[in-house]
Amino acid sequence: MGGGTVSWRRRPGPGLARLWGLCCLVLGCWRGALGCPSSCRCSSWRIWCAEPVPGISSFPVPQRSAEGDNVTEIYIANQQKLESINDNEVGFYIGLKNLTVVNSGLRFVSRQAFAKNVNLQYINLSRNKLSSLSKKPFRHLGLSDLILVDNPFKCSCEIMWIKKFQETKFYTETQDLYCLDDNNKRTALMDMKVPNCDLPSANLSNYNITVVEGKSITLYCDTSGGPPPNVSWVLTNLVSNHESDTSKNPASLTIKNVSSMDSGLWISCVAENIVGEDQASAELTVFFAPNITFIESPTPDHHWCIPFTVKGNPKPTLQWFYEGAILNESEYICTKIHVINQSEYHGCLQLDNPTHLNNGAYTLLAKNEYGEDEKRVDAHFMSVPGDGSGPIVDPDVYEYETTPNDLGDTTNNSNQITSTDVSNKENEDSITVYVVVGIAALVCTGLVIMLIILKFGRHSKFGMKEQVMVTVNNDVHNNSTASDNNRLGFVLFHKIPLDG
Repeated sequence: MGGGTVSWRRRPGPGLARLWGLCCLVLGCWRGALGCPSSCRCSSWRIWCAEPVPGISSFPVPQRSAEGDNVTEIYIANQQKLESINDNEVGFYIGLKNLTVVNSGLRFVSRQAFAKNVNLQYINLSRNKLSSLSKKPFRHLGLSDLILVDNPFKCSCEIMWIKKFQETKFYTETQDLYCLDDNNKRTALMDMKVPNCDLPSANLSNYNITVVEGKSITLYCDTSGGPPPNVSWVLTNLVSNHESDTSKNPASLTIKNVSSMDSGLWISCVAENIVGEDQASAELTVFFAPNITFIESPTPDHHWCIPFTVKGNPKPTLQWFYEGAILNESEYICTKIHVINQSEYHGCLQLDNPTHLNNGAYTLLAKNEYGEDEKRVDAHFMSVPGDGSGPIVDPDVYEYETTPNDLGDTTNNSNQITSTDVSNKENEDSITVYVVVGIAALVCTGLVIMLIILKFGRHSKFGMKEQVMVTVNNDVHNNSTASDNNRLGFVLFHKIPLDG
């Protein structure tokens, strides 16, 4: 290579061209899969149709329904051949939020056009050829904007709903909407007056629907409006047999042999005409005798629990029996209700550390003014001491949150067997153990204090001084050998206070 200068230049490679080709291929495949017309541009989330030539004559739909799920925006403009939006066209785009069809030849929107597009928030149908527009396509949508300006609406009752919505400030901004009267005179929509054209109203004969299970009840719905509205009953999940008559005013609904399963359901009467609709609703309350639908042998939670489920309306009172005698509840044995669902109550008979003395038959009695029900369950918490076996399960294995009994006081103060009587022996034993442990603790504490006094009292430095007196008595009369000398030494220690 020598000592000369070498210059490096990057030659254009195929990378950018390949990337562009791949993008075109992907977009082309998506366009073909979506069935994208030649006048439109399509992506995974948007369809844009603005080219007037060759144009489209029908609403674009995907070849496979799943391919339109991610499309959130459709923009259509300058399509004079597009005259209608029909059923099952926009419905392919279930994720659609924004729809714009402007400056086109749109004349008709089907009443079921947007039945599946519950996510729609914005619709712009400006500058089309709409002479009338029903409210039905839009009534279930939570629209933030519905723009309808520059359409040749005819002054009629069918577009009265647009005026009503403007009066109730349905739109974020008031639109300058006009309509043409019979003389083709342009009239502001807010000034439009059409005889016999009013919003409907619906009123029920009874808004407090109560019935005893097995009985029948008839409900009436009085309606008004112009034109006269169509009436329908909305009876979602109603189990009981029923029949209705909407050909007369007031319309009627008869529910026969009412089932307790229908308690808490809502019944609605809907009145609808071309101007709009109104609805009146009431809750059905069914009174019925208690029914213990579930009871089971005890299970170990934070406490032992005999689980049960009771249905009844009004809410039943509960009473437990132990071996046939009334069981008076206490802090050791009590009823807890954990879940309330309409007229259904889920709970437990909670037992705190039961022993073999609590074994036996437990009976639950539920009653209200319409009847009663009872169920029995056998409970075995612990084997009798001495038979070689211990408790069934450690009662502290699980944790379970309990709530107060919402069914009221279930205690009966009769002189029958009580939970305290059943657990009396183990309670007395527990108290004895506590007393013995307490006494032992006091004795040990006293001994420790005494040892501390004996150990540190000799070296007291607080207000004390020592005087030592030593008396030594020696036999000094002779100076004999040490073995013959007896020494008696007395050392007396006296602690004399400084103030003494």
